[in-house]
Amino acid sequence: MTVPSPAARPRTGVPKTVWDLVFTLLIPILILSPNILGSGISVADLLGGDTAGNIKAYVIAALIPVVYVLVDLIVNRNVSPVALIGGAGAIFSGALAFWYVDGFWYAIKDSARSYLVGLFFLISAGTRVPLFRVFLDAASLGEKPEERAATQQAMRDPVVHRGLVGATIAFAVVDLIGGVINSAVNYARVTAEFGSDAFNAQVAEVNALMRVPSLVISLAGVALALWLVQSAVKRRYGAGASLLEPTKLREAMRERGELPA
Repeated sequence: MTVPSPAARPRTGVPKTVWDLVFTLLIPILILSPNILGSGISVADLLGGDTAGNIKAYVIAALIPVVYVLVDLIVNRNVSPVALIGGAGAIFSGALAFWYVDGFWYAIKDSARSYLVGLFFLISAGTRVPLFRVFLDAASLGEKPEERAATQQAMRDPVVHRGLVGATIAFAVVDLIGGVINSAVNYARVTAEFGSDAFNAQVAEVNALMRVPSLVISLAGVALALWLVQSAVKRRYGAGASLLEPTKLREAMRERGELPA
């Protein structure tokens, strides 16, 4: 969600996407594994073994992605609304790590972040600032001042605003569907008792299994939301207008007398 600072790129030479996968997927899976890469080594055993060791390993694995997101946020000093929403979600996930449950409630817990985000988006759809507009606002921060002004004016238009409301609802519904699917997979596959070797192994398995499908579902939600917004923009300003192409949007608005020539 955030971008590494320019100074960081030459030092590491590693794309941020790779670091994201390492800290949010690979390391947690290795920590949860009862037999790391067939070596016979287990983090849970190193932490005391038995139930206590497994619980410590589970909590550490759950908190590493949270710490990574928050450190990335602080280091890059990213205070955009999108980054702050991501940071709040990370804190929420960190708090849930200490809710020791299994079975049905674990399946609900593992998707709680999706449910919470979906709920916030649905609530915001009834306000003057639907949350999908916040994402588009953040995306327009790098535009030229006159182009950003045109983008802001377009998003205040009643027709485009209705498109933003529909996009926010669509994004929320897709996110909620993704949460339900993730809960169903967890309920079917994470069947062991919390604190056991098997529980941690099953959690690691599902985390690996659901990473790509979860990403695909999220991208589908974004794509649908963008399509709804773009459709509204084209209805209002013509087929050549695009909220993602501020130059074309300004030209279309000028042709309709919305902006001075």
